Amino acid sequence: MLILGIESSCDDTAAAVLRDGRQVLSSVLSSQDQIHSRFGGVVPELASRNHLENITPIVQSALETAGCGLENIDLIAATQGPGLIGSLLVGFSYAKALSFQAGIPFIGVDHMAGHLLAVFLESDVTFPYVALIASGGTSSIFLVKSHTEFQHLGRTRDDAAGEAFDKVAKLLQLPYPGGPHVSKMADAGNGQAIAFPRAWLDEDSLDFSFSGVKTAVLNHCHRERQSDSALQIEDICASFQEAVIEVLVEKTARAATLHNVDTIVLGGGVSSNLRLRQAFSDRCHKDGRTLHVPRPAYCTDNGAMIALAGYYKYHQFGEMHHGEDVYSRSVLG
Repeated sequence: MLILGIESSCDDTAAAVLRDGRQVLSSVLSSQDQIHSRFGGVVPELASRNHLENITPIVQSALETAGCGLENIDLIAATQGPGLIGSLLVGFSYAKALSFQAGIPFIGVDHMAGHLLAVFLESDVTFPYVALIASGGTSSIFLVKSHTEFQHLGRTRDDAAGEAFDKVAKLLQLPYPGGPHVSKMADAGNGQAIAFPRAWLDEDSLDFSFSGVKTAVLNHCHRERQSDSALQIEDICASFQEAVIEVLVEKTARAATLHNVDTIVLGGGVSSNLRLRQAFSDRCHKDGRTLHVPRPAYCTDNGAMIALAGYYKYHQFGEMHHGEDVYSRSVLG
C-alpha cells in the first residue's frame, strides 16, 4: 500500500510517500525560514501564499523521488489540524482535489498524531509509552496506548517551549528561528550561571508554563543594561535552556512513573535539541527506562509522519469513498 502524506500546518510545505506504513520512499520539504526571518516569526498570510506556490512541485517531487505516479497511490492523507487555518486549507483542499480527480481514498489526519507516531518510521516501540511533543506550537505529554489511541496528560498553559526559545532569541537579537541559535550559544555558556525560575505549577500537575522564564530573561537583560553591564549571552542562553529542559524532563519522567510506563518517546522540533536529548538519555538511564527519539528530520514537521498516521487511521475507520469530505473527529478527541 502506497500512502501520499501532505503536511502544511504552519510554515513548511511537505509531502512524502510511504509504503505499508513503514518504508519511507520519499520525504520532501520546502522551508519558509528565509521568508519569515526578517519578521522574527511566522506571518500567517505569507505562509499560506507560499504553500500555494510550493505544494504542487513538492508533491510532484515526492512522487518522482519515490519512483511512482499518482495512479500508484492507494491513499492520500493530509493534515487537518491543528495549525494556521490558511496554511491548513491549502494542503487539505489540495489533497481532497487530488483524491477526487484521481479516485483515490482520502483521510484527514491530526497533526499531533503524526508527531506521536513518527518514531515508528525508524523504530519498533512497544505500547503503551509516554510521549513528549515539544515544538513552537505546543508542549504536551501523551500516554500513547495504540496507533490510534492517545490520552492527553499535560499541556502548556501559555508559551510552548519552542515559542519561548524564539522569543528569547529575538530578545537577544539572535536570528529566527531562534531555537538552534539559542542552543548554539548555550554550548559555550554556563547553564548554572543565572538562576532562572522553573514553573512546576501544582504538585501533581503535568502541565507546562514557560512565559515566566521568558519574562525572567527579559528582566535580567534589563537589569544588566541599566547597570551598564555587558550581556553574557552564552550564559543567558545556557541558563535559560537548562530551565526549560529540566521542567520538560522532570514532568515527562513523572508522567511515566504515574502510569507505570517504561518507554519514553520524544517528538516535535524542540526534540532536535542535543542538550534535551542528552538530558532525557541521562534521566532514562537513571530510571531504567528506554528512550526513543526520531532523527531530526522526523521530529520537525514532515509528510512521512502524516502518511503514517493516515495509514493507521484509515485501517481503523475502514475504507472511505474517494473525494468524500472526511472532517472526522480529531483522533485526539
